[in-house]
Parts: sequence; C-alpha cells; structure tokens
Amino acid sequence: MRNGVAATEPKLGSTFAVRLVAASVLVVAAAGTALSARAQGMEGHGPRPGAGMMMFGGSPEHMGRGIDRMLDGLGVTDAQRAQIKQIAMAAAADLKAQREAGRALREKGMQIFVAPSVDAASAESVRQQMQALHDQSSKRVLQAMLDASKVLTPEQRAKLGERMKERRAVMEDRMKRMQNEHGPRPQPQK
Repeated sequence: MRNGVAATEPKLGSTFAVRLVAASVLVVAAAGTALSARAQGMEGHGPRPGAGMMMFGGSPEHMGRGIDRMLDGLGVTDAQRAQIKQIAMAAAADLKAQREAGRALREKGMQIFVAPSVDAASAESVRQQMQALHDQSSKRVLQAMLDASKVLTPEQRAKLGERMKERRAVMEDRMKRMQNEHGPRPQPQK
C-alpha cells in the first residue's frame, strides 16, 4: 500500500508496464555501453571490471605494451611472454566480435524503445540476449586468464596478484580524490 492506495500488479499491456520495460531497456543499453567502453579501455579514469577486461581490450600494439608492463619484473621468459601475448590476442579477437554483437543489440533495444508502441516481449528478448552476451564475454575472459595461469609459475602469479592489488588501491585512491575535487554528482530535478 502506498499513500493510502492499495498497490496492484501491473498488467502486461498497461502503460505502467510498458514504461517499466522501456526504462529497463534504456538501463540495460546504458550498462552495455558502459561495459563495452570499459572493456575496450575507452573510458577515461576509474575502476574497470577486472584485469581480464583491461588485458583483452584495445589495439594489438597497446595490448602488447600493456602485457609487457604487466609481466615486467615477474621473471618471465621470452617463451612465457610470447604465449601470454598469444592467449591475450586470441581472447581480444573473440571479445571484439562480442562487443560488436553487443552494439547491435543496444541499437535494437533503442529501436524498440523509440517505436510508437513499445513491444515488451521484444524488449525482454533483447535483455536476455544482452545478458547471455555478457555471460559469454565473462566466460571468455576467465578462459584466457586460466590459460595464462598455466603459463606462469605459482610465484609469478603471486607477484602479479600483489601488483594488481597495489594497482587497485591506487585506482581507488584516485577515484576518491576525484570525487573530493569534483564533489558528488548533482541529482536530477524532479
């Protein structure tokens, strides 16, 4: 009950349900765009969705330099370095295709939203496809990381894990400083 009025379940064809689905499509599209941008390394500052996404996004030359920096100081051999680069490049190619599929789904979701009549079933179908695509991307990153873990020794992985913790702490500190400098985001007026 809200404001003395009994709440009722919205019917699928009701205006409320259509607006809810349309808003959901926008949220999913925005989240997909943000994740895609982060996966590609296009977003400026701030936390990214894990080392896997950072390692497998961007151009081959940027990836190569990033992988070299990641492996520097770990005592890896040239053979290990080459194997890890090969794993990362293969994963990056797969993830690029998945990002392109995600762009097509976001466009399809936007077309559903701006149509004269929003089709709730189509919107839900796009949401499910986007969810499956995100799951597929996550699995591909995990597989690449597992493949890379077989190339590195336990000691090398431990050193890399420490480096990643330190980097995460630096990034979190940077985000806090940026928030303090710029203040909280203004809330939209109603």
